[in-house]
Amino acid sequence: MKESHTLGVGLISVGWMGRLHSRAYLAAGQHYPELPVRASLAVAADPDEGGRGHAREALGYRRTVADYRELLADPEVDVVSICSPNFLHREIALAAVAAGKPFWIEKPMGRSAEESREISVAATAAGLVTSVGFNYRHAPAVAEMRRLVREGALGRITNVRVSLLADYSADPRSALTWRFLKDRAGSGVVGDLLSHGLDLAQFVVGRIDSVSALTETFIPSRPLPAAGAVNRFSSDTDATRTGAVENEDYVSVLARFDGGAVGVFESSRVAIGPRSEYVLEVYGTKGSARWDFQRLNELQFADDPAGYRTIMASPGFGDFSRFQPGAGTSMGFDDLKTVEAALFLRSVAEGRQLAPSVADGWAAAEAADAALRSAASGTWTAVPTVEGETTYDRP
Repeated sequence: MKESHTLGVGLISVGWMGRLHSRAYLAAGQHYPELPVRASLAVAADPDEGGRGHAREALGYRRTVADYRELLADPEVDVVSICSPNFLHREIALAAVAAGKPFWIEKPMGRSAEESREISVAATAAGLVTSVGFNYRHAPAVAEMRRLVREGALGRITNVRVSLLADYSADPRSALTWRFLKDRAGSGVVGDLLSHGLDLAQFVVGRIDSVSALTETFIPSRPLPAAGAVNRFSSDTDATRTGAVENEDYVSVLARFDGGAVGVFESSRVAIGPRSEYVLEVYGTKGSARWDFQRLNELQFADDPAGYRTIMASPGFGDFSRFQPGAGTSMGFDDLKTVEAALFLRSVAEGRQLAPSVADGWAAAEAADAALRSAASGTWTAVPTVEGETTYDRP
């Protein structure tokens, strides 16, 4: 850490998520003034000149480079945000480990459980604190749901339902970008969305022990992207040429938890109607709780036959008071990444793992890969345990 108590940030890939990481680093110091460090935007790496220009002119990075290796070698870079496409995660994370740089990496951490294991084992062996982008954990209503579950307010947990339905790939005319290719993305909706749901369920309820799953690809081919169409929102295509979609649009999973609860998970990237309907429901012998990302600041809770009552997030729910003074004034998606940035900065400053760790990323990847193996075999499949310091199972 620098004597000035600042940490120089290196950003790898200046896309939507990289820009959000950058804003979150700066906002963290405003919402968490007691942080022992402040982030300073030092170097951004992106092979695209447009991305580098945005990093300099809009985000305020002092320097930009085309090659991430140059960034990792820069002594001004103390911590790294890895916001590149999935197929570069393993390569860049292992390079960050070799450079001794703590890193905040987006999910899915690797294209497979094996890649995630390599990243986790290497970072742990190097003694690095890390962060994985499981931002939905940080919603204050989710924090309150976890507290209710862990303190026994819902009684013995009997069953869990997780639904992550989105429409970002529902248009069959959208481009066949890297997210639809196995060698680039790994899995489809399993890694992109279900990984969030698996982490949320384990964060609130406990470890998933085994799964039974099925997957489907409902849009088997898509038009090839025109030059410059690189992300899942791209609509600029070459309508005369198509390519095969190589990974799944939809997944459904039955699960058993270590504690005896059962779970039902469903996720789609092609659902027409839901925009980002990410729902977590937990049922117990004394009550139940429900959260929907589309109503980010609300928790539904029931502990009597009258049914659910809606509780607005307020001071006392997670980190809500860091952002708003009272119930009824809402937090947003970007705020969840600010919480994440603050946890990562504190982790680095204090030398202890507070943010979701690479072991958490590996644990979610093992559950995701078990679901894919189950879908291929048609059988119940055990979820392997992982080594390292997970944070989802802390009190």
